[in-house]
Amino acid sequence: MNPQRTTAVEHKSLKREDRTGLAFSRYFTAKLDKDATPYDQLNWELRTATIGNDKGSVIFEQRDVEVPADWSQTATNIVASKYFHGRMGSPERETGVGQLVHRVVDTIADWGIEGNYFKTKEDGENFRNDLAHLMLSQKACFNSPVWFNVGVRESRGYGFYFDEDTSVVKKLIPGENHPQCSACFINSVGDTLESILDLAKTEGMLFKWGSGTGTNLSAIREENAHLWGGGRASGPLSFMKGFDAFAGVIK
Repeated sequence: MNPQRTTAVEHKSLKREDRTGLAFSRYFTAKLDKDATPYDQLNWELRTATIGNDKGSVIFEQRDVEVPADWSQTATNIVASKYFHGRMGSPERETGVGQLVHRVVDTIADWGIEGNYFKTKEDGENFRNDLAHLMLSQKACFNSPVWFNVGVRESRGYGFYFDEDTSVVKKLIPGENHPQCSACFINSVGDTLESILDLAKTEGMLFKWGSGTGTNLSAIREENAHLWGGGRASGPLSFMKGFDAFAGVIK
């Protein structure tokens, strides 16, 4: 008898109302008082985050950045210059690690609670506190796209997402909350100029939101291969120079 297999087409995620949820006990924050949070047990201090270039010029500075006292100055500089959301000087600009961690961790925990991933709301709160502890203590860290995009209202208006309720991949609608969180994407390309240029756009938009990409270019015909309309092909290496150039200018 052949074992039954469930194909990707047949599989569907459980609907929210059908999930029994995960029981999650505090582990890293088990010794905290019930109403206390990981933010409460830290000593916080204000610092100036500064980044300089090889010529000694200051290219980034943010004063009064609130960080845990045991964080290094390097960690302070990186988190403020790379991951704080909002234009410098604007009301939306984040000014402390607590704000950043709250934005990301609370968004993820709220998604889990709303999606019935936890057995009770208390289980979800336990998850929230343990995850915050891991981030604040630097025992773990998310990839850059998570820090860039989670908790920020979606604005890219480009791309696709997996809809849990229907198990269908849908096109992103501007204004929806489906942030780009993956660090790496694997793309494909066909042996046509249109496909090659489409890849350049796809990679550029992924770079814009903090991710990286890799592509199997073996489908592109080799250098000096004959073209149907006359002439010879440039080969995949020549197009890679263009892709690398886009990667270098999209920060």
